[in-house]
Amino acid sequence: MDERKRLGNRGEEEVARWLRGQGYRILASQYRCRFGEIDLIARSREGILCFVEVKARTSSRFAAAREAVTAAKQRRLRTTAQLYLAQTGQGECPCRFDVAEVYPSPAGYEINYITNAF
Repeated sequence: MDERKRLGNRGEEEVARWLRGQGYRILASQYRCRFGEIDLIARSREGILCFVEVKARTSSRFAAAREAVTAAKQRRLRTTAQLYLAQTGQGECPCRFDVAEVYPSPAGYEINYITNAF
């Protein structure tokens, strides 16, 4: 596995751990369909279904990780989420799209979680 994929997987693991600590329940990880992939799908304490895009970077020196979630990426995420909702029968459930930026830090990993990012 290349280093970039390893960093991405580690970032998803760290965000899933952080979400559990915040009272979220992880429903799916790396959900894939023909339209794309959603890194994490979680339910908040309030019952909101959260589709989470995780962006792990070694630093934010050149650009913030969230800037990689382009309009085209957002469209793919929405389409993938619609299919997930249809497959699971949760079409009437309140939902949102969040972005989690993950950066290595001396203390482990720094997570910047953006609720309702788009």
